[in-house]
Amino acid sequence: MYNPQVPTDGHSPTVEANFGNNIKAFGNAPAPHGNQRIRHLLKCFGLRTSLIRLKVIDALLTAADSQRALGVRGVHSQLLELGIPLSFLSVREVLKRLCSEGVLTLNADKSYSLNEEAAKVLEGRG
Repeated sequence: MYNPQVPTDGHSPTVEANFGNNIKAFGNAPAPHGNQRIRHLLKCFGLRTSLIRLKVIDALLTAADSQRALGVRGVHSQLLELGIPLSFLSVREVLKRLCSEGVLTLNADKSYSLNEEAAKVLEGRG
């Protein structure tokens, strides 16, 4: 009988690794601004999850933790430093869309920050 899990090339199967449920085996626990929280935030605002939205929001959260405010150029620069090759126009359009949907706020100094309601969602209060 054919078993798709057994190789058919004549070699014996390798021993399976026992991964268990210990997340420490892979290093530290997930970062406090992990993708799951951002995915939940986008879902609460009725937005689809996309890689660029995840990265842009994560960049803003990281900057906020460091007491820094970022505008379009700052977000774009931070993403480039992380090796995420997104165009300036793409970053700008994502920021504009997140503002129009109420996730972000454009401040008077042209920097972006999370809307108060979005911050509550991320903190688990919304």
